[in-house]
Amino acid sequence: MNLSQVKLVVTDMDGTLLNTQHEVSSLFYHLFEKLKQHNIIFVAASGRPYYGMVDKLSSIKNHMIIVAENGGLAIQGNSVFLSNPIKPKNLLRIITIINTIDNTHPVFCTRHKAYVMSKSKPLLNLLQEYYKNYELIDTPEIIEDEVYKVALFHEESSEKYVYPSVKVLEKDFKVKLSATHWVDISENIANKGTAIKHIQKKYNISKEETMAFGDYNNDLEMLENAYFSFAMENAHPLVKSVARFKTKSNNDLGVELVLEELLKKK
Repeated sequence: MNLSQVKLVVTDMDGTLLNTQHEVSSLFYHLFEKLKQHNIIFVAASGRPYYGMVDKLSSIKNHMIIVAENGGLAIQGNSVFLSNPIKPKNLLRIITIINTIDNTHPVFCTRHKAYVMSKSKPLLNLLQEYYKNYELIDTPEIIEDEVYKVALFHEESSEKYVYPSVKVLEKDFKVKLSATHWVDISENIANKGTAIKHIQKKYNISKEETMAFGDYNNDLEMLENAYFSFAMENAHPLVKSVARFKTKSNNDLGVELVLEELLKKK
């Protein structure tokens, strides 16, 4: 595996760079400084909202690219260079379908905050890990901000109880299992793969010069656009089937171990 050509490193957050306590390791920050010294571009790509990613990476946020909302929004420093919100008529269609699903908690994700249904109030402690900036609402029709993603939470299994009902939207939208309890819906063009291709084009970096790490199905397009694609040991089986390589779990510093090998080649 010739890592010497890598110029772009992209990693998912939850289940990948973050451990199960949702923490970034001190080793990663040390390696990040070395990546900078070698002019390697670093991208964090997540289903999290922009402010939720900045909360985890605040000390380096101005020295990296943040791809939030599964690729719906990409920001470098203070500059937005990619924005693909859900069209209002499409949002109404999504709302109509999710209103038919029992025991499902939708979160409407905008750039600066999330809109959470009042019925989900008992789950706020859990939801706040991902959506610290939120507003409780009785109906999504009052939302005036651009919505980049609708995240659907189920306490048991989104794959079993939510995905079958929203699968019908797949021909027109990106419908992604992003974790055990979450299904994310966004515009078709809004995915991590599209965002990575945009970055590659901007910096004239090829797929063969790109490294990516992921653990869940919202990472698939991203992994397909990187030759050095790594599935975490804790990854969904579909991710393992798509990724070219494997690394250790998020709790065993799987990303950092590969970055150490990358830096040895520089």
